[in-house]
Amino acid sequence: MINDTILEAQDLKRYYEVVRGTFKPKATLKALDGATFTLEKGRTLAVVGESGCGKSTLARLVTMIEPPTSGELKIRGVDIVGSDRATRRKLKSKVQIVFQDPYGSLNPRQKIGHALEEPLLVNTTMTKSERRNAASDMMELVGLRPEQYDRYPHMFSGGQRQRIAVARALMLNPEMLVLDEPVSALDVSIQAQILNLIADLQDRLNLAYLFISHDLSVVKHIADEVMVMYLGVPIEMGARDVIFNHPRHPYTRALLSATPTADPFKEKKRIVLHGELPSPIDPPPGCSFNPRCSEVTAECLKKFPDTRTIGESQVACYNPLD
Repeated sequence: MINDTILEAQDLKRYYEVVRGTFKPKATLKALDGATFTLEKGRTLAVVGESGCGKSTLARLVTMIEPPTSGELKIRGVDIVGSDRATRRKLKSKVQIVFQDPYGSLNPRQKIGHALEEPLLVNTTMTKSERRNAASDMMELVGLRPEQYDRYPHMFSGGQRQRIAVARALMLNPEMLVLDEPVSALDVSIQAQILNLIADLQDRLNLAYLFISHDLSVVKHIADEVMVMYLGVPIEMGARDVIFNHPRHPYTRALLSATPTADPFKEKKRIVLHGELPSPIDPPPGCSFNPRCSEVTAECLKKFPDTRTIGESQVACYNPLD
């Protein structure tokens, strides 16, 4: 049987030292504090949570922009933490990223055809004509026309620029894409087109997606599995339908209650979280969600709960909901 696992993360952490003042000791900011998951070909794992929960930090680790502080991160069974530079360079071609902002991710002085050719110029021995043919074919694949090859980014709409960004990410034939809020900067009318393109490319190329988003209505449309994060820690993970239909963690339930619905007759009770998101520099003792949780008990104040299987979900909670 062929192993379809692309990515494996085990207790992945990323800490930063923060200077607080001239006479104060440095503090440790725990941006990511123990993520464990796997991702297979043709599957989409969505990572959701509030701003500051560690989603983008996870994206930077997976794409090897930054190294993890500790833990294991394997791509195709190779641990990138202990790999040499040549191995990491080879692995980088297997994992590419599409950034949130289609306006800021493209060089305004570079024609889009040259932007698409650049990964091939740096990483392959293809001739100039071969690079141009490959770039033209990729433009066609993402819905761009051949005559747009010599145009500059300012000549394209937001949706077209994101198509260019997707095409550029695919030029080295990766097995996995990290999609960091890929439609949040686009008009609602364009979002569906890009999401449909992403889904179509996954079917055609059997790609794995790590899809980072705060928009749960988008996640419900595109994800296979969902990982909910809070203050740098995954607190609930499971299949999409399980998470949306039967959330176990109080935080997951609160997030889902804030998701808009298109059915005007469907009653929906909004769960309001009181208080601010704690600082990752100085998190509360015990479960980091306890200051805002309606189900908090004395046990929640002592130690962060271990992740355990409850029903069909993996949940880090002492008092999971039925």
